[in-house]
Amino acid sequence: MNDLALKMLLGDRAKYIMLVSGLTFASLLMTEQAAIFCGIMQWSGSTLDNVGAPIWVVDPMVEQVNDTEALRDTDLHRVRSVEGVAWAAPFYQGVLRTRMRDGSFKFVQLVGIDAATFAGAPAEVVEGDLNQLRLPNTVILDEYGAQKLSRDPARPIAVGDSFEINDHEARVVGICRTRMSFSGNPYVFTTYDQALQYAPGTRKMLSCVLVGAAEGKEPAAVARRIGQATGLKAYTRDEFFWLTVWWFIENTGIPVAFGATVLLGFVVGLAISSQTFYSFVLENLRNLGALKAMGASDRVLARMVMLQTLTVGLIGYGCGVGLASLFGMVVLRKGMPPFFLPWQLPLLTLGAVLFICWMAASLGIRKIRQLEPAVVFRG
Repeated sequence: MNDLALKMLLGDRAKYIMLVSGLTFASLLMTEQAAIFCGIMQWSGSTLDNVGAPIWVVDPMVEQVNDTEALRDTDLHRVRSVEGVAWAAPFYQGVLRTRMRDGSFKFVQLVGIDAATFAGAPAEVVEGDLNQLRLPNTVILDEYGAQKLSRDPARPIAVGDSFEINDHEARVVGICRTRMSFSGNPYVFTTYDQALQYAPGTRKMLSCVLVGAAEGKEPAAVARRIGQATGLKAYTRDEFFWLTVWWFIENTGIPVAFGATVLLGFVVGLAISSQTFYSFVLENLRNLGALKAMGASDRVLARMVMLQTLTVGLIGYGCGVGLASLFGMVVLRKGMPPFFLPWQLPLLTLGAVLFICWMAASLGIRKIRQLEPAVVFRG
């Protein structure tokens, strides 16, 4: 009976292709848009990845990593005095405008790190020497910034070039590889003291404190101890990341925009599959009636219908997720838009496709249960 069900399905090529195409489109749209959404959420916490500190200490009112409130300089010493803290380093971040030699200007994400320990330095410096960052008026630029700050695509900014940040010279001593910021501004790393020279002066300049836990101490436990001892908020890297992600989910229209597209893919797949498969069942009522007249039970016929829907569903799912993955491979080479496909997304898409198949099959099974064997003898 299973072979007969597949022969009936493949015998109507038009309906078969339409079913597979509809489910392929639905799977592609749901997987691709969800993966781009995950990529954007990764971008929202890119500073956490690029800096890489285990614990972040911030003002209690801070809600996400991209919008920090300055601390007092004495807060750094208070954090250092907490039991379980191996080291604590000052950190500055801010968006500043640069001016190139040809007069053009761009905005950059300026990051100031401790000159003594280099805590928070970029993990991958592809050109130049990190130690030269201790020299006056020096910066390390990321690869994206090397392209964006240059008006000549054939000649990106290189080690030895210079530009201005807030009317102060910035000489490039290194190129690093980072994750792009949510704002799209390139990252510029310098020492904390030099960052204070670049940034407009205010009463408080310390964006946050980067902390490392002592050997044998859990970062989460040390973070809680810092919060209790200082009254500040201390987060592990993962805690701060998810705090940032939920802030963007609750305060921006990004989830609604991508959620609507994912829902559209689901509805389109459900509508096309249900309508097409119901039409397929109607066209095969005489054949199904003949099987029922020969003794096939409703259960056997329902199993045949489920096999047909699962066949087109799994084929469409495989094609859709495969096309979405291929799209991601092409996009990842360009880095825009962001694309991140965790293993949970294909499983969620599979669940959605199976639900669509179940709904489509339910319409056919309901029609079969109402079917009378005598239909085969009607003209």
